[in-house]
Amino acid sequence: VLAYLVLVEGRTIAALAGLSRDDHGPAGLSQEERDMLATMAGRPLEHSAMPRWVRCELPPWLEGPLHACFGTALGHELVALNAEAPLDLRVNTLKTAREEARALLAAEGIESHPTPFSPVGLRVVNRVDITTCPPFREGLVEVQDEGSQLVALLTDARPGQAVADYCAGAGGKTLALAACMANRGRLIACDISPGRLERAARRLRRAGVYNVTSHLLEGHTDSWYKRARDRFDRVLADVPCTGTGTWRRNPDARWRLQPEDVAELTARQADILLRAGRLVRPGGRLIYATCSLLAAENETQVERFLAESPAFHPVPAASAWAGSVGRLWSFDSSSPFLHLTPARQGTDGYFVAVLEKGEEHGM
Repeated sequence: VLAYLVLVEGRTIAALAGLSRDDHGPAGLSQEERDMLATMAGRPLEHSAMPRWVRCELPPWLEGPLHACFGTALGHELVALNAEAPLDLRVNTLKTAREEARALLAAEGIESHPTPFSPVGLRVVNRVDITTCPPFREGLVEVQDEGSQLVALLTDARPGQAVADYCAGAGGKTLALAACMANRGRLIACDISPGRLERAARRLRRAGVYNVTSHLLEGHTDSWYKRARDRFDRVLADVPCTGTGTWRRNPDARWRLQPEDVAELTARQADILLRAGRLVRPGGRLIYATCSLLAAENETQVERFLAESPAFHPVPAASAWAGSVGRLWSFDSSSPFLHLTPARQGTDGYFVAVLEKGEEHGM
């Protein structure tokens, strides 16, 4: 704590010594503490001898995999991962339009600007408790990172379609998909957790969504898989992952992550991809998404699936975006996939692959 006060906050030794004058303050500085602080006074927090993993607060075993993804840009990416994340909102187009929602927020003293990529997003200027304001309580806006909004938009769910949100969790993307479908069609929210599905149901009611049915996945013996095979126009598999793209919001998560977690998660992701793929009808699409920056969970996972599932082929994300949103593609066109990072786009880190099943194939 003393080192933080001197190196980060710039406190002087005299100021720290003065804290002990208060009856409720800490004990006075010992001579050993004074000597230690004297060696730190006036120095920056970072030192040229620090390895990058120390300087950028990164588990050392992850530096290699991340360097393989970003190369010389890794330092820039790590700095962005240590910055504060913005507060992004998704406007619920079932109830209002973006400019109307923005005006209603402004009436509550909440300033916001349109997000640069999502046509239904707002970025709040200052940190506020959005959950207490009427636009949130009435279901006009939802808290959702812009990157997460883009995942839902790339799914290209349309009114009248049959759509499955295979790893629905608490329903953030289910809500966005329902809005894309204008509450028309069949949307199934699947998850292995009844608690998460219950929380999703509350959010859906607040948002005025009524085309969603929840399904609790019950493992390999669930007869629902057989009934649902080849039935869906769109299946979104936003799979469990390391969450390395969300470290701005969960800074402690980086220190809990272990190498064996990556191995366990990639095995689960591969199983989910195969299962979700069986739900897609010929001509339909499987959208694979993670909030990870690691190639092992992203490109490598998709390459493995395509090798095992020749019925599918990748649809360039730029093409899927044009069909869904009708806007110019503002991202890297050299890859068929969408890669988002805090440094490049200001969103959480996301990976999205759009995979289409051939018309002549069943699985």
